[in-house]
Amino acid sequence: MTTAILECISTLSISAQQLRRLPKLLEGGLPKMPSTVKDSDVPNLFREPYIQTGYRPIDQDWKYYFLSLFQKHNESVNVWTHLLVAFAVLLRFRAFVETEGFSWDVLSMPLVIYIIASLTYLTCSILAHLLQSKSELAHYTFYFMDYVGVSTYQYGSALAHYYYSSSQAWYDHAWYYFLPGAAFLGWMSCFGCCYAKYHYKRPYPVMRKIWQVFPAGLAYILDISPVIHRILVCHAEDCSDKAIWFHCLQIIFFIISAYFFSCPVPEKFFPGVCDIVGHGHQIFHVFLGLCTLSQLEAVLLDFKARQEFFMTRYNPELTQISCISFFALILCSAITAVFLRERIKQKLERKDW
Repeated sequence: MTTAILECISTLSISAQQLRRLPKLLEGGLPKMPSTVKDSDVPNLFREPYIQTGYRPIDQDWKYYFLSLFQKHNESVNVWTHLLVAFAVLLRFRAFVETEGFSWDVLSMPLVIYIIASLTYLTCSILAHLLQSKSELAHYTFYFMDYVGVSTYQYGSALAHYYYSSSQAWYDHAWYYFLPGAAFLGWMSCFGCCYAKYHYKRPYPVMRKIWQVFPAGLAYILDISPVIHRILVCHAEDCSDKAIWFHCLQIIFFIISAYFFSCPVPEKFFPGVCDIVGHGHQIFHVFLGLCTLSQLEAVLLDFKARQEFFMTRYNPELTQISCISFFALILCSAITAVFLRERIKQKLERKDW
């Protein structure tokens, strides 16, 4: 017994020594990563207000920017928050499919579209924050891609709310204009963000934020309207619908995220302190991720609990058209982004900026 215990202790000691050497082994197995730099060492385009350090140098190999996923810089939290949320969305939907007898039919198409939209916006955001430091053209290209992802997510959310979360009273009054309006405002949101990025240079004026926030705000108000109506009706009737709580959470999280997107806090009050962890855009990402997860849970609960209601209310052909419109919106948004990217490319080549 004593011999066995001593052998066990010896094995654990060896394992502990190996674990202590592991960081050095990993560091030796990866290429040498350039150190991050100060704001004065990167072009004005890449600088964020009140963020003084943690910038990645430009004009490095693409490999560096991909590997910077594992480096500490001022975009690390932005990348990892949405990466973790993307994994959570995939795992939650997989669990739902495996445990709830999910059927891949017409009635499930809006749900699948919503999942695709969520993963699209998260992936585009991850790529934008991970790769935008490569060059000025890459900066514009990946952020335009991010804006396409945002418009995609907006319409995917509208589709899920329309089919799974709206009450009959709301549906009777809004069914004919809601999805066309959501598609149009989704495209306007993409156009507004792309145009603001294209037209304005740092230091950005307030008008740039208006171009970004106003169309996106209108899109959100329309997209969330069926949920708001249902919450008000539920509150008036003193209902105990579990999905309502998750819908309330998604609205609360979105409002908080919108505040931190619009205002550079807390870094405004602590310049240089929140460079790596804690600046406003990172907090925006955290709460937007929580909003997405709360919304996902609410939509899954609605999908599961209201199947019979769907069968008597929705037309399969119209559902197919609505889902096809999702891909049409992606195409229109992508065309807008590509057009403005080409305009920027021409300006950069002429050294107009």
